[in-house]
Amino acid sequence: MSNPEHGPVLTGAQPSVGKHVMALVEGLVRDADALRIKVEPLPGGGRVIDAGINCPGGIEAGRRITEICMGGLGTATFNTREAHWPLIINVHSTHPVVACLASQYAGWSLSHGEGKEAFHALGSGPGRALAVKEPLYKELGYKDDAKHAVLVLEVDRQPPAEVLAKIRRDCNVADDGVTLILTPTRSLAGTVQVVGRVLEVALHKVHALGFPLQHIVDGSASAPIAPPAPDFLNAMGRTNDAILFGGVAQLYVDCEDDAAADLAQKLPSSASRDYGRPFAEVFKEVKYDFYKIDPMLFAPARVVVSNLRTGKSFRAGQINTELLAKSFGEGK
Repeated sequence: MSNPEHGPVLTGAQPSVGKHVMALVEGLVRDADALRIKVEPLPGGGRVIDAGINCPGGIEAGRRITEICMGGLGTATFNTREAHWPLIINVHSTHPVVACLASQYAGWSLSHGEGKEAFHALGSGPGRALAVKEPLYKELGYKDDAKHAVLVLEVDRQPPAEVLAKIRRDCNVADDGVTLILTPTRSLAGTVQVVGRVLEVALHKVHALGFPLQHIVDGSASAPIAPPAPDFLNAMGRTNDAILFGGVAQLYVDCEDDAAADLAQKLPSSASRDYGRPFAEVFKEVKYDFYKIDPMLFAPARVVVSNLRTGKSFRAGQINTELLAKSFGEGK
């Protein structure tokens, strides 16, 4: 990984993900009826936005939530690709390290209780940059100072009071300064916002490979929207496979060509020892233990690394339509 002894990755003034995101959050609340989502008060203050638990939600809600996850520093749009699975989400950010790693990455563990009643979620979105509970923030050199905490949780029930208290305390916001957006994996909005992490997945692997994040200048990526599955395992597997087998990322870097070429070769999901089967199969084989899966698997299928210093581009990987069809439950 990048060496924190060399100083923080982000230098100079950086945009506030918590402040940039509020216009998007208020727009989501304003258009709740049209988006088929629900806005309700949280116990003790604040609000929760249900995007697929007790309401239908939908694809457009998922697109907007993707932009919220990126702290208002990224765009998400739809188009079609001449392929078996035509609906594609495209994401882009001029601040990819801040938008993807300091905001969108699901890295804040929020848990309470034990056994069947236990609650566990990984917090995603700009509220993470207020709590800065993850070592990554020290390395990035980033901490937000917004007055409102916005978090996206990929769950199918509202968090308990103990988790809400932790969020308010760790984010250092008033009781009414919290917005939680809940997106079950099996829902349309949940599916879209997970697949919309395709650029973030690329950035996370860039970091894991030890490529200096300060050399990342810009980035864009796309992936097909997976059809949701009614059970969690297959729904989670499909959203991962959309990126692993159908994701395409282009990163713009400023470095030596050898470093750019090496990054391109190591970045695709096919460079992993666990590549070659739908994610749900891999996950089941390791008895649902994420830590037994090769972390190098989590990456887009195809990448292009364009070096702004020399004008050369390097590409590697390929889209795997057969594995997408197998994962997405294509009928005979």
